[in-house]
Amino acid sequence: MKSASVNPVPGDYRFCIAPMMDWTDRHERYLLRLISRRARLYTEMVTTGALIHGDRERFLGYADAEHPLGLQLGGSDPGDMAHCAGLGEAAGFDEININVGCPSDRVQAGRFGACLMLEPDLVASCFSAMQAAVSIPVTVKCRLGVDEIDRFTDLIGFVDTVAGAGCKVFIVHARKAWLSGLSPRQNREIPPLQYDRVYALKERYPQFTIVINGGITRIDQASEHLARVDGVMVGREAYQNPWSLAEVDRVLFDDVPNPRSRFDVLEAYKAYMHAELEKGVPLKRLARHLLGLFQGQPGARVWRRALSEAAFRSGADLTAIEAAEDRLDSVCRQHAGVVAAPGLCLEVRP
Repeated sequence: MKSASVNPVPGDYRFCIAPMMDWTDRHERYLLRLISRRARLYTEMVTTGALIHGDRERFLGYADAEHPLGLQLGGSDPGDMAHCAGLGEAAGFDEININVGCPSDRVQAGRFGACLMLEPDLVASCFSAMQAAVSIPVTVKCRLGVDEIDRFTDLIGFVDTVAGAGCKVFIVHARKAWLSGLSPRQNREIPPLQYDRVYALKERYPQFTIVINGGITRIDQASEHLARVDGVMVGREAYQNPWSLAEVDRVLFDDVPNPRSRFDVLEAYKAYMHAELEKGVPLKRLARHLLGLFQGQPGARVWRRALSEAAFRSGADLTAIEAAEDRLDSVCRQHAGVVAAPGLCLEVRP
């Protein structure tokens, strides 16, 4: 269905964008790829039931430019997970990732996500079935632990079991999860970050690829982590401030940065939106990802307000984007050259 990855290093996990429900859809991923050629992208979590019984094109569709791209699956039946992994490989994904980190009640009811950290043998069985079904890498995204089962020895036991089935890549959110009493948002903020445990995991398993996730918002933080682990994964910051990726290729990959300015990205994304609108995609599904493009810059609030007022209306077209640009431009003329500066959050610090 899709061409194979053309990225020169499809297995490079140095900088990854986290899978985020309702956020990292194919439109958001396309926008982020316009800013960074090298970041590794992931789909939203897709459950096996949705993929087997639902609209496969909706869940598996993407643009070729998105590579390297991983499909994250949620499930716990080895047969279903293997079947869906095969669908992902046939669709051209570069990787299949198992969700062992989401703590939501809905996910727990389906017996997947973070609660699977309590069943490492089941995760190992899923991994074995999936890896036997595909030739692309199968990886695991997990937490440090859940509830009171959060000692480092518990994490070691989980990794030992899953690695015993052949897993070589672990993406670790450096917090434990509470399976009850906290919302998914609170589980991203209240349990304390324990980066040292992820570092210790890499020291214990130097042969594995260990990627650290949680609380990373600046490129200097990413560089510091990369001295201790193989990769970093950034979540909400990349969505809320997409221009924060502007220096990733240069600083972390010693590569030439992709765009010259936010306006270059906007022009390229407008061409993409035009094509998607012709396919019947509503503008609001495309434009919502642009809200943070000018985050931290003069005119950012004007830009967000203008988009919200016009682009989210039923039947809106690209004239809504152009109107927002005009309002932004009036502010930018007062601050010449400022808007094209690098992002202020994932910035290069002296």
